[in-house]
Amino acid sequence: MNTTRGERGAPPSGEGLRSVQAAVARALGEHLPDGVRTGELDRGGRALRWVEAGRGGVAPVVLIAGCGTTALGWSAVLPELARYGRVVAYDRAGLGASEPESGAAPTVSGQLADLAALVRHLGAGPALLVGHSWGAQTAQLLAWERPELVAGLVLVDPAHEDFQPRSIEVAEAVLNRLWLYRAALSRTVPGPGEPLDRAEAAVVAHRHQRRAVLAEQRLTVAAAPGVRRRRAGAPPLEAPLAVLSATRGLPRAMRVHWTALQAGIARRAVRGTHAEVHGAGHAIQADRPRAVVEAVREVADRARYFGGN
Repeated sequence: MNTTRGERGAPPSGEGLRSVQAAVARALGEHLPDGVRTGELDRGGRALRWVEAGRGGVAPVVLIAGCGTTALGWSAVLPELARYGRVVAYDRAGLGASEPESGAAPTVSGQLADLAALVRHLGAGPALLVGHSWGAQTAQLLAWERPELVAGLVLVDPAHEDFQPRSIEVAEAVLNRLWLYRAALSRTVPGPGEPLDRAEAAVVAHRHQRRAVLAEQRLTVAAAPGVRRRRAGAPPLEAPLAVLSATRGLPRAMRVHWTALQAGIARRAVRGTHAEVHGAGHAIQADRPRAVVEAVREVADRARYFGGN
């Protein structure tokens, strides 16, 4: 596969990343009667890409992946959610099938602008945002900045600015070991794993992906002070919100601290709930997908989101 426009390290070609998007759509569509559709939005000369499934409902559910991960991370929940309405899983700039931002590194403002543009482009009013880890922080930031775009939020083991790894090297080592949730994908998706393996291979074949993962990890660390200030000055979220916390994967004292911070997110919302998902690690959507689906349905119901479904 030709993964660059020219010399090693050059940006990936649009055609090459469209092939990634197609591979992901085929893999995720294996367990959906109507398959998975693809979408693309021009963001000033670069393409923001996504896959989507399901139809109907008042407005789409938008799935926001965790740091350094892609739409593939939602493989265990997307088919079930598609039964109730339109569901969109997109790749942030530089990750998966989406082309990178211009410049040396991703930015919080760029990521928020992309998410806002996607919600507006879908053209069905405010969206229900479902974010994992850093994706959950991104969802909160958009809800603070553009509340008219957000009908509700489900935050899946959300990252928090007051819970940071001791060093970037530790975080990078974890990401390298968990590259694109290989173990989680093979464990949770029904039926043969080969289509997902091929889709993952299509992503990893692009050399820029590893650099994009590490650049986004650096962004999440650097963004912490700004997120802290924004949280302190933000009014309580009025949209219905559900926070899900993992129970496995960290030393007990660290997990207790992180879970307490996550519970605080729910307490500051006007209509917030918090639940611990027993037996789930950080990728709750892979370990306990039913818990995520039920949380989305609950928030959707509180927001009158699926129009009576």
